[in-house]
Amino acid sequence: MDLLLLSEYILLASLTIFAIATIRIATRKTIAMGLVGVTGLSIAVATILILIQNMYNISFCKEIAYALVILGPVGTIAFSKVLRG
Repeated sequence: MDLLLLSEYILLASLTIFAIATIRIATRKTIAMGLVGVTGLSIAVATILILIQNMYNISFCKEIAYALVILGPVGTIAFSKVLRG
């Protein structure tokens, strides 16, 4: 087994644990912790998609990851503006 492939699998496992942790953060009672959790989850999922695209040559994963990276902060900013009033 190639060392690069092994490190990609280790990174994939650690990103999965990070995604589960951000889901736990997102289910807290405050709105701010929910926003932090959802933003962290979108970053983790985008990174997982880029990693899957590099490992298995699935071309549409990159476009979905770019959309998540761009629309995640835009949604967070819009939601905070609505909450502020």
